[in-house]
Amino acid sequence: MSRLHHPERHRTGRAAWLRAAVMGANDGIVSTASLLVGVAAAQSNRTALLVAGGAGLVAGAMSMAAGEYVSVSSQADLEAADLALEEAELLADPAHEKAELAGIYVAKGLSPELAAEVAQQLTEHDALGAHRRDELGMSESSVARPGQAALSSAATFTVGAALPMVAAALSPSRLVLPVLVVTTLVFLAALGALSARMGGAPVLKATARVVVLGSLAMALTAAVGRLFGATV
Repeated sequence: MSRLHHPERHRTGRAAWLRAAVMGANDGIVSTASLLVGVAAAQSNRTALLVAGGAGLVAGAMSMAAGEYVSVSSQADLEAADLALEEAELLADPAHEKAELAGIYVAKGLSPELAAEVAQQLTEHDALGAHRRDELGMSESSVARPGQAALSSAATFTVGAALPMVAAALSPSRLVLPVLVVTTLVFLAALGALSARMGGAPVLKATARVVVLGSLAMALTAAVGRLFGATV
C-alpha cells in the first residue's frame, strides 16, 4: 500500500520574526499616532505636527532596532554559553550525559530499554544536537537572530509610523484630530487581524486587544495635550 502523505503547516517557525514585526508595526502606529494626537489636541499647527511625528518616527525606529538587537543578542549569548557548557560536559563525561539523555526520554514515556537505545543512537549520530534539542529545548525555529529581529522591528516600525503621518498630512486642518483617531483605529484593527491570521490565533481577540490598547494610548496623550496646551 502506498503511504498517504499528510503535509502539516505549523506556524512556530514564524514566531521570532513575526513577534518582532508585529511589535514594531504596532509600536510604530500607536506611538506615532499618540504623539500626533497629543500635539493636535494642544492646537498646534500642521508643521509642528509633522515635525513632531517625523522626529518620533526616526527616534522610534532606531530605538526599536537597538532594543531588539541588544535583547536578542543577550538571548543568543545565553544560548551559546549553554551549548559550550554542554559540549564541555559531553567531552568530560559522555557516559553520564548519555544516561541523562535516556532519563529525559523515560520521562517522556519511553521504556528504560528503548530510551537507552534511542539515547545511544542519537549520541552516535549527533550528541550535541540531541542535548541541544531535548535537554536545552533549543530548535532552529526558536534560535536567536539579533540582526533579523533588529531589521524587522525597525522596518515595520517605520511602516507603521508612516501610516498616521500620511493621514495627518492629507487630512483637512480642522479635521486632523478625528481623522487621526479613526484611521489609527482602522490601521490597528487591520494589523491585529493580519497578525492573528499569520499566527493562527483568533482574529477577533487579537484585533480587540490592539484596538483597545491603542485607544487608551491616544486618549491619554490627547488628555495631556489638552491639559497643558503645548506640544508634548
